[in-house]
Amino acid sequence: MELFDNHAHYNDEKFNEDRDEVIKTAYNSGVTKMICAGYNIESSKKAIEIANEYDFIYTTCGISPNDIPDDSEDYEESYEKFKEQLVEVEELAQNKKVVAIGEIGLDYYWNTDNKEFQRQTFVDQIKLANKLNLPIVIHSRDAVYDTLDILKNVQKVNKPSVFHCCQLNVDLVREALKLGFYISFAGPITFKNSKNAKEIVNMVPVDKILIETDSPYLAPEPVRGTRNTSYNVRYVLNKIAEFRSVPVEELAEQIYNNSLKVYNILI
Repeated sequence: MELFDNHAHYNDEKFNEDRDEVIKTAYNSGVTKMICAGYNIESSKKAIEIANEYDFIYTTCGISPNDIPDDSEDYEESYEKFKEQLVEVEELAQNKKVVAIGEIGLDYYWNTDNKEFQRQTFVDQIKLANKLNLPIVIHSRDAVYDTLDILKNVQKVNKPSVFHCCQLNVDLVREALKLGFYISFAGPITFKNSKNAKEIVNMVPVDKILIETDSPYLAPEPVRGTRNTSYNVRYVLNKIAEFRSVPVEELAEQIYNNSLKVYNILI
């Protein structure tokens, strides 16, 4: 049984002491493909460096809503800085291991005073992905309706793309599926307080399901509270199989193939 971790951050400093050991342990356990996701220029460069070291790791590059320049004092100056960063993202995306632009999107949990700036930078990065013929990986937190408004009415995405660590919101999932998005589930669906996780998981057609860890964050049950690694993606898979009453091996194969398809990875 082969597993595909659709979103991990091995570019995070929490792996500085044992990165190679953690990656190889996950691979030897059956996680034979991983995406190391960027979220700003520095992390995107590190993600590419890591992906270039392992033939089974791929990467994304982009600027997350929590990493865009701070526009609270001077919007024009911040936007100029962002546009310079966007040029770098485009250059980084030429690397053959880059399979998507991301993670990008909106985050109104951590930042509420720059919503319009977040929206603009999200739109600009979607345009870049369309130009490069790449999918996007969306981070959306407490911003469901603005995220959907952009995707439906402001800037459509050309390639089938991914809602990473998708919020368990019925409206978001329903509309994302209508737009052709893949839904990537992570550790929160295993949490005991995720009351609507089963309902959401069962909303998603099996050919649109992805799984991820978001390592080193959001470790699933039964290892919640520890540093997360790609090894633990199996717990997310097992929970989805339980919710849907399907064989784990059959589901794993479908999700693995979904992952290869959305990122256009040829094996």
